[in-house]
Amino acid sequence: MTQLCEGCGHSNDVGARFCSSCGRPLSLAEEASTEALETLTGDSEGIDLENPLTGAALIVASGHQAGTQYAVTAQVVTVGRHPDSDIFLDDITVSRLHVELTASDTGYDIKDVGSLNGTYLNGERLEDNKALLTNGDELQIGKFKLLYLVSSAT
Repeated sequence: MTQLCEGCGHSNDVGARFCSSCGRPLSLAEEASTEALETLTGDSEGIDLENPLTGAALIVASGHQAGTQYAVTAQVVTVGRHPDSDIFLDDITVSRLHVELTASDTGYDIKDVGSLNGTYLNGERLEDNKALLTNGDELQIGKFKLLYLVSSAT
């Protein structure tokens, strides 16, 4: 039994949350159970929820690393295909150094640092300037779609 993607018509395994072809969220109407998520605390894997700059994470929504979570904690976070990147996305569609996230007074700014395929923020290509990330933003870096989530704990 399979689920068809409403966007591209690709046949996906039952229980899949995202289309393995286009990354679109699949209908959850057939899903019978819910999944409990572990609550993050101040000492969970380096995420300090008391400091808004370190209470953020990037979660891979599609691509072969779907479900992987990366804490965004440093002043500068590099994302790319180079193994020394803070967030390593292993696919030829990702440049060695693709984007940088830089902490500012209001959160994190994202800047494409000369990638070949470009970077998309909420479906729009980032040009030469930087953009402020907000909770729930969707990034596309190569074949990967990532969600930027910020803790609401105070």
